[in-house]
Amino acid sequence: MDKFLRLHRLSTSFDAQITEWGGSLFSLAIRLYVGWQFFKAGLVKISDWSATLALFHDEYHVPVLPPDLAAYMGATGELVLPVLLLVGVFSRPAAFGLFFVNLMAVISYPDLFTFECPAGLKDHFCWGALLLVLVAFGPGRIALDGWLSNRAKK
Repeated sequence: MDKFLRLHRLSTSFDAQITEWGGSLFSLAIRLYVGWQFFKAGLVKISDWSATLALFHDEYHVPVLPPDLAAYMGATGELVLPVLLLVGVFSRPAAFGLFFVNLMAVISYPDLFTFECPAGLKDHFCWGALLLVLVAFGPGRIALDGWLSNRAKK
């Protein structure tokens, strides 16, 4: 039994470092991947603003908001929040904000549920789940948030 306990202690001796740095690397990968997806969508929106407004008037059915306001808010969210995520500052609020943008995209575009190939809906589901991971666990040590937290403790 003593050998088993020593082996167990040896196998778990680096758990804290692996959790801290491995989790930080994983959070960084999530931030880069999801942030880039939303940022690209925002760039597409501003590249042809008249088409974006037409989409919000004709295709997307954002609840409560007028189409023009929804277009401005959506584009702003897709351009500003990913930058915060990528840098790692205000990461949890940015991830939550992008989760809300993602949720509104799914709710506002009912055709996502009728396509033969449900890849678009699966992408939104995946992005939403990854954003909730960031909300729950934070951006990790490889983020400006971590540096600012350490500065605030001093």
